[in-house]
Amino acid sequence: MHKIWIGLAALVAAAALGDPAQARDYRYCLISPGFGYPGECSYSTYRQCAASASGRYADCIVNPRAYAEPRRTYRRRHR
Repeated sequence: MHKIWIGLAALVAAAALGDPAQARDYRYCLISPGFGYPGECSYSTYRQCAASASGRYADCIVNPRAYAEPRRTYRRRHR
């Protein structure tokens, strides 16, 4: 019983001391009818995405959320 408590304490300590998850916008998204827009965006290279899409009804696109063109703002000129 003592070993179980030690193991449980070690597990809790490892979970508490681990690195926090980081939100990251990956460059490529896997799109298919099973995913919502823009798809599963968890690939940093096109090759990774293409390997996952291979043999499936899926394709790879550049992540539109992470790499969208910034909107231009225009100033009105006074005449």
